[in-house]
Amino acid sequence: MKKHFLITEEVPEFFISDLTKAGFEVIYKPNISLSELRQIIPDFYAILIRSRIILDKEMLDLAKNLSMIFRPGSGLDIIDTETAENKNIIIFNSPEGNRDAVGEHALGLLLSLINHIPASFDEIKNGRWNRRKNIGTEIKGKKIGIIGFGNTGSAFAKKISSFDPEILAYDKYKTSYAFPAVRETDMEVIFSEAEIVSFHIPLTSETKYLVNREYLKKFSKQVYLINTSRGKIINSEDLLWAIQNDIVLGAALDVLENENFKTYSATERALINALISTGRVLITPHIAGLTVESEKRIFSVLIDKLLIFNDLKII
Repeated sequence: MKKHFLITEEVPEFFISDLTKAGFEVIYKPNISLSELRQIIPDFYAILIRSRIILDKEMLDLAKNLSMIFRPGSGLDIIDTETAENKNIIIFNSPEGNRDAVGEHALGLLLSLINHIPASFDEIKNGRWNRRKNIGTEIKGKKIGIIGFGNTGSAFAKKISSFDPEILAYDKYKTSYAFPAVRETDMEVIFSEAEIVSFHIPLTSETKYLVNREYLKKFSKQVYLINTSRGKIINSEDLLWAIQNDIVLGAALDVLENENFKTYSATERALINALISTGRVLITPHIAGLTVESEKRIFSVLIDKLLIFNDLKII
C-alpha cells in the first residue's frame, strides 16, 4: 500500500515525479488552508512545508500517522522540533541546496551597502550626480565577524575571502571548523575587532533578539551588520538606536521581525520607516536563498535524503 505524501507549497514538477516513482501517493495542495490541513493531516505519512504552514504542537498532535516532515531550505523555526522528536517524526531540510545563494546574496548586500549603490542610483534617477557623497568603503583589510559557521556562514566566508579581509568566525556549537582564510575565535574577539558582522544562525529561544542594545554596545568599533538568517535575531528598535548613535554604520537586512506588511501596526510601520529614513539601511524581501539554481537544488537534496534514509530507489 502506497504511503501518502502531502505537499503544501509549490514545488518543481520533478519533485512530485520522483516521489511518485519512489512509491509515494502524492497529494498536491499548494494553497491548502490551515483549517483543511487540520482535517486531513491525520491521513498522511509525510508532509512538505516551507514558510506558510506552521507545524506547532497542536498541529503535530493531530498528525497521528506522520513519520516525516520535509522543509526545503534551512530554517526549522516553523516546526515544533521538540514535539516532533517526541513523536519520532524525522525532519529533513536542505540548507546545502541554497547555501551558495545565501552566501552570494550576503556579499551582494554588503557591497551594495558600503558602496552606496542603491542610494546613489536613487539619486541618479532624480537627476543628482553626487560622487563625493557616495564614496565607498573597501572590504580588503577589514575584519569581518561571521556568527554561525554552518552551511551559509561557511559559504559566505568562501565568497568573501577573495576580497582579502581578515575573517573571524564564531560558532557556539562547533570547533575546529576553520579553513586557511578563516580564524576561529570567540565573541569577545569579534566584539573587540570586527568592523563588519554577518549573522548565519537559526532562530531559537536562545537566539531570539540576541542582537539587542546591550549586545550592540559591546562592539569596540563602528560596525556594519548583515542579517540573512531570521528577522527576530535582531531587535529592530535597538538597531535603530545603534544607528542613530553611530554604533552601527549601516545594516543590510534580508529578513525582518514581521515580514507581512499587511499586518503591520502603526508602531511597526513607523519603526521600519525610521530605519529606512536613516539612509543607512538596505532591506530585501527574504530572497537571499532564492535563485533559479537553488530552487532546483533544495528539492534535489530533499529527494536524495529521502531515498537514502528510506533505502528507496526511483524506478
